[in-house]
Amino acid sequence: MAASYFNDRPRASIDILSPSDGVPPTPSTPTGPRSSALSSRITSVLSTSYADLEIRDALEILDARGVENTAETRRQLRTDVQREVIQCNGEIVKDFGAVAEQLKRIGNAISSLNQCCASMRAQINAANQDTKPVLEESRSLLAHKTETEKKQKILDAFKSNFLISEAETTALTSSGTGVDDEFFRVLQRVKKIHKDCQVLLGSENQTLGLEILDQSSKNLNSGYQKLYRWVQREFKTLDLENPQISASIRRSLRVLAERPTLFQSCLDFFAEAREHTLSDTFYTALTGATSHGEEQDASAAKPIELHAHDPIRYVGDMLAWTHSSAVSEREALEVLFIAEGEDLAANLRAGAEAEPWNRAAADEDEAEEEFDPRKALNDLVGRDIAGVARVLRQRIEQVLHSHEDATLAYRIANLISFYKTTFVKLLDEHSPILETLSNLEDFAIRQFRINMRDHVAAVQNEVTATPSGDDLGPPEFLEDALQTLKQLMKSFDSSLSSVTEDRENAFEPVLAEAFDPFMNLCESMCKRIEEPGNEIFALNCLLAARSTLGPFSFTAGRMKQIDETMKGHAERLVEYQHRFFLHTSGLAPLLAAIAALDEDTSGAAATNPAAILSLPPFNIESLVRTSQDLDDFLPSALMDAKENLNQLRSTKMAGGITEEAAEQFCEDFEVVEGRIIAADEATDGAENLDVNGQEDNIRLRNVFPRTAAEIRVLLS
Repeated sequence: MAASYFNDRPRASIDILSPSDGVPPTPSTPTGPRSSALSSRITSVLSTSYADLEIRDALEILDARGVENTAETRRQLRTDVQREVIQCNGEIVKDFGAVAEQLKRIGNAISSLNQCCASMRAQINAANQDTKPVLEESRSLLAHKTETEKKQKILDAFKSNFLISEAETTALTSSGTGVDDEFFRVLQRVKKIHKDCQVLLGSENQTLGLEILDQSSKNLNSGYQKLYRWVQREFKTLDLENPQISASIRRSLRVLAERPTLFQSCLDFFAEAREHTLSDTFYTALTGATSHGEEQDASAAKPIELHAHDPIRYVGDMLAWTHSSAVSEREALEVLFIAEGEDLAANLRAGAEAEPWNRAAADEDEAEEEFDPRKALNDLVGRDIAGVARVLRQRIEQVLHSHEDATLAYRIANLISFYKTTFVKLLDEHSPILETLSNLEDFAIRQFRINMRDHVAAVQNEVTATPSGDDLGPPEFLEDALQTLKQLMKSFDSSLSSVTEDRENAFEPVLAEAFDPFMNLCESMCKRIEEPGNEIFALNCLLAARSTLGPFSFTAGRMKQIDETMKGHAERLVEYQHRFFLHTSGLAPLLAAIAALDEDTSGAAATNPAAILSLPPFNIESLVRTSQDLDDFLPSALMDAKENLNQLRSTKMAGGITEEAAEQFCEDFEVVEGRIIAADEATDGAENLDVNGQEDNIRLRNVFPRTAAEIRVLLS
């Protein structure tokens, strides 16, 4: 509508001057005052800026009222506007009159309230004057009551925290009462009182704190002494056949740990009692009678000394009994040291602070170690079976002294080593029983070496004869030694000591004592035998040793040494068999002549193959005899050669040696055959050749017809 209004505005301006409004038309040339007024009005209208905000707001209001742009409307516009303004002002005046009426009413109400308040203020002042003495007296009484109640609470709190009743004192210190829950409750309360006395010592009145501290210290000491005596009585009545520590004893020991001296004394008492008991029980298990001479019950197990006739069984039963007892002791004490370990450690630390004299003494010797429950358990179990360990050592040493069998001593040593490994898993490395077993193992090993060296010395004194040619097998003492060694290796292989990484080095000392001396003795015997018997005898001994050592993996290094030694002896037998082939076949003089010719002519034979014709072994008669000897030798050559090694225990090795010697013989024959063929070829073109009386029409090949292929077939 605003846009339409602006579009209609120019027409309105024109309508003002139009003749239809009853205004005479303006002459083209204005004259007089009217023309000036009209001109001024037109100028004012034309100079009006429609961009002015007030003009725009007025136009928007007119547009909102729906005023039409007519001459009547333009004439009545001012009148209508003024009428509306007068009406609005009238309404405003009417409203302000109502407001004035209300304000008058409010003023009356305020005046009434002021009067009421003044009356109340006067009454209150009068009441205050009357009640002031009463209020002051009541405040004084209430303050006194509050102070009295506070003092009563302090007194009650002091009694409950720092004093115990007569009944509680009796339950804590009297020996006529038992150690029950009430005792531990009172003991815990007295410990708290003793600790809280530090608060009193920090106050101004220290006398009271010192008195209570002294009284609580006396009560605590009496309580701990009562607990200490009660634990000792319980240990005396404890079922030593089934030493399960009850919950009450465990609780008592846990509390007693706050006094390390008393706690250690109880453990020492228990260890001493268990040591004597286990020693007596072990003696009874061995002999069937107690240490006091009383006979064992007939229904009990048979004594170890009666049913264990074998020394190994006897020692094994004693070790098994000791291990079983150690396991039982550990299981019985694990409940105390493992389940209660943390509490024991905490109480021992607190007790060390409560006993500064012990802590100072420990610091002078060495740094105080943290309590280790497992170590304490292992130490106590070790002390319990210390008496058994002493008896065990005496009995095992008696067994070792009474038997001179080296194998028995070594098997006992392995058995002890097995149980020592078992005890290491069960107890601490520094346990007395482990030290005893280590000493017994060392003693058994020493006894084994002594017995073995005595046996070797006896064998050396008995063996004086040299093996005859009819029997070159391993001597009887070597077979016995190998049988003993086999038992030793089985014992080592079944023991836990063979599980170590370096098994060969672990068993090497045994080989040095039970194997090497006998092999050295066989070697010395071998030197007194003629060839080839010495090599056969040595190989037979080595084969027997190899068959004994072979099944065990921890003898691989020694097996390698034996194989190297056997290889050397076999090579010497090959050389012997080779010489046998050469001399028996008659081929040795031919090879010797060829070798001498090659050395004398400095290689001239290579340029003159016919030079061998000048050698005596290659003349017709000698070559004929050699060929005849070769023909006689070949049919039974292998049989005769194998006959030389018929006493060798390994037919496979004997066949291999003979075959290798035959191969070397065939190679030597090829050399001789080649020289003969070369000599024949060199003399084919010569005429009237006469060397050592040989005519040119006689060929060496005709005299010596055998070929290398034939030799190989015959010796294969």
